[in-house]
Amino acid sequence: MADPQVQSLKQFILSETPDGYLIEIEGDKGASMAVTATPGQIDAIIDALADLLSEDEAADEVEHEDEG
Repeated sequence: MADPQVQSLKQFILSETPDGYLIEIEGDKGASMAVTATPGQIDAIIDALADLLSEDEAADEVEHEDEG
C-alpha cells in the first residue's frame, strides 16, 4: 500500500546560488520543499541517478535478450 503522505513529483527546479545550488521540489498535492546543496552534493546526486539509470538499462537489455 502506498504511503498517503507521499506525493507524485509535479515540479523540480534547480537554481544556481552564490554558495552552490537551490533545489525546489513540489508535489502534485501542493506540498513543497526547498533545500540548498553544495556542488559536491549535486555531483553525488548526479552519480546516484546515473547508477540507478544504468542498472535499469542493464535490466532492460537482459529482458530483451531473454525474449529473443
